[in-house]
Amino acid sequence: MEKLDEIIFYTLEKSIKTYRKFAQQQLLKNGYDITIDQWLVLKTLQENQQLSQNQIAELVFKDFASITRIIELLVQKKYVQRDVNQHDRRKFELTITDKGNEIIKAIYPIVTDYRKRALEGLTTEEIKQMKKNLEQIIANSH
Repeated sequence: MEKLDEIIFYTLEKSIKTYRKFAQQQLLKNGYDITIDQWLVLKTLQENQQLSQNQIAELVFKDFASITRIIELLVQKKYVQRDVNQHDRRKFELTITDKGNEIIKAIYPIVTDYRKRALEGLTTEEIKQMKKNLEQIIANSH
């Protein structure tokens, strides 16, 4: 039987967890009181307006309850405004506030820097191949 550290999916999960921890430390080190998940939700809303909470959850790989908590925190921090949908009072419309757009803009250079640092030592071709391989795993798993 193979050992955990010999299983590619274990290594993949470890790399993701390590990267997320590193990324969160970079945000905190730079004085930002926002989590990686909160930033991802903000960025998703910025790129895809008019999304439902379920759609956001799917795009950022979170369950509905987690997205509800994240959005509530973003509303409390005044990064997102939540209004009742005029046509369906059971739904909410989410809008990024000016403060939310400012935090995305402020954090973006930090995000690109820690992404670059995490990929140090890999060539552009190796990164392209890794992305292709990961996309194949995703396709195989559907």
